[in-house]
Amino acid sequence: MNISHIEHLGIAVDNLEESIAYYEKVLGLTCYSIEEVVDQKVKTAFFMVGSTKIELLENTSPDGPIGKFIAKKGQGIHHIAFAVENATKALQVAEERGVQLIDKVSRKGAEGLDIGFLHPKSTLGVLTELCSKSKQ
Repeated sequence: MNISHIEHLGIAVDNLEESIAYYEKVLGLTCYSIEEVVDQKVKTAFFMVGSTKIELLENTSPDGPIGKFIAKKGQGIHHIAFAVENATKALQVAEERGVQLIDKVSRKGAEGLDIGFLHPKSTLGVLTELCSKSKQ
């Protein structure tokens, strides 16, 4: 699988504007990107902390993954994302190693990355995302 580093930590939030204000005014970080990922029903905001990113996730529809997560668990850490060379190949390796997948092949995510998720039932309860730079 060849994980190179933690790409980002995803944090589900109720209100993106209020959350950005907290990260900027209290923690002193700078939001460098806000993006909507329509097919995932989410709006994201990114911050750099050293070489790792924090991704805030606000649902744009209650029936999207973040909307469902917040309804069930409230705001908080949603997932950890690892950088890999090729997300689709890493998903295949994980499946070969007995991991239940959410995604069989990678799909487009925020910041143009190819992403795929491992099911938390197979990852000790932690939703795990595998990310790679698009090969296009």
